[in-house]
Amino acid sequence: MRGAGRRRSAAGFLLALVALSVAAPAGAGGAVPAARALLAAWHEDPERIDRARVLLERAVVADPAPETLVALAHVWFLAGEFRARGEAERAAAYERGSEAARRAAAAAPDDHRGHLYLAINSGRLAELWGVMRAITLVGTIRAGAETVLRLNPRSVEGLILAGSLAAEMPRFMGGDRAKAEALFKRALEVDPHRTGGRLELARLYIATRRWRDAQRELQRVVEEPAPTDVPRWTVSEVPRARALLAELSGRGRVTDEAPPQSP
Repeated sequence: MRGAGRRRSAAGFLLALVALSVAAPAGAGGAVPAARALLAAWHEDPERIDRARVLLERAVVADPAPETLVALAHVWFLAGEFRARGEAERAAAYERGSEAARRAAAAAPDDHRGHLYLAINSGRLAELWGVMRAITLVGTIRAGAETVLRLNPRSVEGLILAGSLAAEMPRFMGGDRAKAEALFKRALEVDPHRTGGRLELARLYIATRRWRDAQRELQRVVEEPAPTDVPRWTVSEVPRARALLAELSGRGRVTDEAPPQSP
């Protein structure tokens, strides 16, 4: 039973990493802004992810600037999430994303984004590997979270990443659900429209049997009028929030009556 619990915890943390992907940054040359334009509404045409990837790969060959490498790491993450067909393609995408992020972090060690995408891609790769092999990447993920927040304490993605670690890891590995809640709430203070962070806060409330709090946050995800990341909100977060709401209702944990809103 203890082993099964650890497997569920690891899987939950690694699933949470899907909430951390953000829009490609503006910057170096014309490739990064062009890729960002393609990705702004990729939910309307997922092939835009492929076109952005090709554009950035060509740009990196010509000039491996840190900005371009960070954008490429982000696009490879999206490719693994939404374009890969089967586990082999997903693993290859996350490996390529990790490598791009590693190069970005080496070229610009004071830029938190390279460290962030190294941790995110590594986490998704670890999920595919399984719990035993994933343990070898936990150090990379934890070090990435710590580095991101040291370099940029207001990084929403870094706060969500650190919160996911604290929420899902065993206590002997640094797990602390009270700390996780504080980190998720801090992320939402910085960006109240980051629905991925709100979804992870709801999952934490479910894990701690705070059903009404979870219902409130899930409803806010579904009803968010101005999500920061519209494509991810549309394709991933709203369906997940609705599924969790249905599960809570089906198990009698909540009623259809709306819970009071938090301040």
